[in-house]
Amino acid sequence: MRRIFVGDIQGCRDELEDVLAAVRFDPSSDELHPVGDLVNRGPDSLGTLRLLRRLDAGGVLGNHDIHLLRLADGIGTPRPGDTLDAVLAAPDRDELITWLRKRPLCRAWDDVVAVHAGLHPAWDDPIAVLAPLSPTDADDERVAFATRVRYCDAKGRRPARDYPAPGAPFAPWYEHWVARHGTARTVTWGHWARNGLVRIPGGRGLDTGCVWGGQLTAWIADEDRLVHVPARRKYSTKD
Repeated sequence: MRRIFVGDIQGCRDELEDVLAAVRFDPSSDELHPVGDLVNRGPDSLGTLRLLRRLDAGGVLGNHDIHLLRLADGIGTPRPGDTLDAVLAAPDRDELITWLRKRPLCRAWDDVVAVHAGLHPAWDDPIAVLAPLSPTDADDERVAFATRVRYCDAKGRRPARDYPAPGAPFAPWYEHWVARHGTARTVTWGHWARNGLVRIPGGRGLDTGCVWGGQLTAWIADEDRLVHVPARRKYSTKD
């Protein structure tokens, strides 16, 4: 059984099919785990969700997935650049939303932890912290950290802005995580297209900006192998 983690798909179904072909994905013997942001800004969020559901994908929720859940619940506000109308109007909308809602904020194995954006350095057990939470609670700082963090300080405090890069004491969150928790388990994440591919001891950052015209990246954890496919075109210009 191979575990195949895929960076931010964001509705780029064609590229998802390309990367699955490139890794020779076999649903009978492989597990598929997107690291969040399955939907939005790309051209085919509906097709992406249908494909992932058919393949019984696992994975975790990202901020764009939570945005879709909030819209479906009637508690969110549409944003410029959203490409979610087809999902919300689909005849199988309820089935897809129910499937998406079952994705957790974090998944963990003995050797790997998957999250969308990052892990707070004080979370000795991220599953215990995140599993009880409602992902659609916009006021929960733990949800926001797991799905939106880029920089933080050693105590997990986030800067007011992520760009341009803030100065000390802020650093990429994974530097603080590895400093405290070591590299016994590899954390894999997405969310940070501007930062691109990250391959460090104890970390694999997989957001290589497919929706911005970059690549879609898969990490085959059991082989520690990265596979990239190019975006077929640039779908969004807002970062």
